[in-house]
Amino acid sequence: MGMKNKLVELVNVSKSFGSTKVLDELCLEVKENEFLTLLGPSGCGKTTTLRIIGGFEKPDSGKVFFDGADITNVPANKRNLNTVFQKYALFGHMTIEENIAFGLKIKNKSDSYIKDKIKYALKLVNLEGFEKRKPTSLSGGQQQRIAIARAIVNEPKVLLLDGVTAKDIILAIIAKIGTGGGFIYITHDQEEALTMSDKIIVMNKGYIQQMGTPEDIYNEPENAFVADFIGDSNIIDGIMLEDRLVEILGTKFECVDEGFGRNRPVDVVIRPEDVVLGEEGQGILDGVVTSLIFNGKTMCSQSSFENASRKLSATSSPTS
Repeated sequence: MGMKNKLVELVNVSKSFGSTKVLDELCLEVKENEFLTLLGPSGCGKTTTLRIIGGFEKPDSGKVFFDGADITNVPANKRNLNTVFQKYALFGHMTIEENIAFGLKIKNKSDSYIKDKIKYALKLVNLEGFEKRKPTSLSGGQQQRIAIARAIVNEPKVLLLDGVTAKDIILAIIAKIGTGGGFIYITHDQEEALTMSDKIIVMNKGYIQQMGTPEDIYNEPENAFVADFIGDSNIIDGIMLEDRLVEILGTKFECVDEGFGRNRPVDVVIRPEDVVLGEEGQGILDGVVTSLIFNGKTMCSQSSFENASRKLSATSSPTS
């Protein structure tokens, strides 16, 4: 297979609101057939990034490229991408079919073309027969699906999704119309990011903390923020004795990391699924279970420290 084309590229994009810098020299790219998720806590800059890509905000500095062309100053309605916002932005005085047809009428599409597109889109989002209803008669989830339908009838090259929760619909869209296009999705839901994405960008305070596949982000967090934000983690102080050998709680463990040097302080990430409990005295470490919490399918235990397996990942200790 040949190299995939870059659909969207941000180069050194910065943005401030008043004295607050929201993005600082941000660089990212989305390629053909790629589902990119921007993940991070509230205020990390992910929505501002999406709005800049969509044309609803202008960066203070830096460039936005689409299919190789500079679109930094191109208005939102002239970009071959569509955004589905958390607020949905449906027109309350219009019927569902009028909402979906809005962009197509601006493009002077024929009535028969528009009718076919409305039927196709409503079927895709599982809301057939809703053509004559008003948005106010729909639930929040149904309004979200209509917003998605309105976006996809315009056949955007890239679909921008802000906090959309209709996971089944997103996956259906990827399966049916995703070829050659791209998706940028923003969420604070780690599970959705891990299960749906080809690439994840973890953001915090306007900076990219880590960029990589879901497997990379989960198994090899680059710093304590990513390790703590993605999934459940036990982060324990340790000493990197040498490549692939770390000491925690007075015990040496083989690990997967190298390049830290010798006898360096590190944060050691131990995922819950990497902990194996056994009989007292039979494990590598002895610990005391201090509480039990019922969590549906499983019973979660909290311990003063746990018997740990040898699948460990070390991250650099913060210097500040």
